[in-house]
Amino acid sequence: IASIMNRVRNLKNKYRNEDNITDELNCTKISADTTDNSGTVNQIMLTANNPEDWLCFLLRLEKKGAPQMDVSLLNRLIGRYSQAVTALPAEKYSQDESYARILVRFAELKALQDPEEARDQFHLARLNCKKFAFVHVAFAQFELSQENEKKCKQILQKAVEYSAVPLEMLETALQNFHLKKKQLLSDEDK
Repeated sequence: IASIMNRVRNLKNKYRNEDNITDELNCTKISADTTDNSGTVNQIMLTANNPEDWLCFLLRLEKKGAPQMDVSLLNRLIGRYSQAVTALPAEKYSQDESYARILVRFAELKALQDPEEARDQFHLARLNCKKFAFVHVAFAQFELSQENEKKCKQILQKAVEYSAVPLEMLETALQNFHLKKKQLLSDEDK
């Protein structure tokens, strides 16, 4: 075990000392091969292991298809998002917008498979990232899609109480809810 730990330390130091480390983690250079991303994932985890790199990587994976139509892609994405959530400690990143986006997107993907698990993931996102209005709006939108209007309204009202930002996003979502619109935010509002 000591030998393995030494090797890991040496690899970390090697990557930290190279001048091109920022190029390797640059979103345009990260490999987004959807069949095997272990090299990229290992690179992210061995270097900075931060939400920005994870989010960039995950969004590039999503561009490879439509998870709503491709069960195989959906399963791979859920696996990678799960890996990212596990690798990023909530107590360290709860104030990070990229981390909040990872949690929300993970919940949205889970909603395509299992609404109850998705609800748990939305609760986790809301618990850990209260200050971001988009987290609350995404959860409220999920509840609205499950025809749970009362819960949708409660989530939006609680978000206002939590002083989530931007407040305008919450106001728009509440206004659209009261107008009985199916989408709490239009694409322009997002």
